[in-house]
Amino acid sequence: MSVTYLKRAKPADTLQGSDLSAKVAAILAEVEEGGEAVARRLARDLDHFEGEIEISEAAIAEACARVPQGLKDDIAYAHENIARFAQAQRASVRETEVELRPGLTVGQRLIPVDAAGCYVPGGRYSHIASAMMTVTTAKVAGVGHVAAVSPPRVGAPAGVPDAILYTLKLCGADRVLALGGIQGVAAMAFGLFGLPKADILVGPGNQYVAEAKRLLFGRVGIDMVAGPTDSMVIADASADPLVVAWDLIGQAEHGANSPVWLVTDSHRLASEVARLAPLCAAELPQPNRAAAEGAWATLGEIILCDGPETMAAHADRVAPEHLQVQAADLDWWKARLRAYGSLFLGANSTVAFGDKAAGTNHVLPTSGAARYTGGLSVHKFLKTVTWQRVEAEALPRLAAVTASISRFEGMEGHARTADIRLAKFATAPSI
Repeated sequence: MSVTYLKRAKPADTLQGSDLSAKVAAILAEVEEGGEAVARRLARDLDHFEGEIEISEAAIAEACARVPQGLKDDIAYAHENIARFAQAQRASVRETEVELRPGLTVGQRLIPVDAAGCYVPGGRYSHIASAMMTVTTAKVAGVGHVAAVSPPRVGAPAGVPDAILYTLKLCGADRVLALGGIQGVAAMAFGLFGLPKADILVGPGNQYVAEAKRLLFGRVGIDMVAGPTDSMVIADASADPLVVAWDLIGQAEHGANSPVWLVTDSHRLASEVARLAPLCAAELPQPNRAAAEGAWATLGEIILCDGPETMAAHADRVAPEHLQVQAADLDWWKARLRAYGSLFLGANSTVAFGDKAAGTNHVLPTSGAARYTGGLSVHKFLKTVTWQRVEAEALPRLAAVTASISRFEGMEGHARTADIRLAKFATAPSI
């Protein structure tokens, strides 16, 4: 297998992990100790926000009234797709029970968590889609209370942009706070501003939000530890170079720390995409242009391979968050590829469809985590718990085996709990 880099990424300067972790840990501890007063101060100092943290139902209703009907219709279309796919995911798993042997019945239950906290980014962009992806999925899973936080925006009447508030209301959020960053995550985890303490925290965010979730994991559940978004396009000679270039630059728009990769077996395509990508980036308005140009210049890669199998193997090694395939025999690629957050098959598919409205979730594993996990789904909000019931007829063999294994392990107490049941409750031989 032959792999050649026509363009290779350069190391990017980032905040050192230990410095970031220490800074985030200190703020979490400060919020936990000082509660709402500290969260308000951080909102004032970091986001220059002096308004109400808790967004009232009246303020949400006023915000909804200001959203143009056309945008409402578009949000409804996307919400319906996301909800229907989440419902299909929920239907794909079920509670079950099975009698393994006469008198020995085991099973599983699917229990939604009681409270979820959803982080909706709102820095450079207003992430309507993140509100849909997180809150809708939690609600379909059956979560009892779904809270959402989003960074306040200067000029937004209620603190959070009207379209985000409309979306959160449509999707069923129970409470919304105009609070971002570490303090927003902490408010949901610690149960500030009247929220129940979250059982799980979900949603994308910057490196501070991701680190806050990582540090809180264990005390609460999280969807994943997410880094900067990344995207790969696999394309053969049949692909349109301009379409490929825009797919790469469209994802580079996320920020200068977002890797994008082209994997191809066509030197002609590779060379043309290399020429076109900077031109595409130059067409974007600022600050999107600077983000895309920075990502492409520093982290963009073009990899030439000697055929489809090498292309697929390279993709599996990288395990991208988003993986597009613009090549012949899509069924082969769908069956062969094994490590990605979400797969986009064919030239008609693009990551933006999945990001916004197609129905699959856009909260996905980054930085190679797709090797071992998938993205956000209803399953993240469900606890799969097991149960068992033992009748007297199953006791003789079950108890004897349990006692034998326990004593071999040196766990006499375990063995005695089996022995006593055999002596007291067994009334019939095993079959």
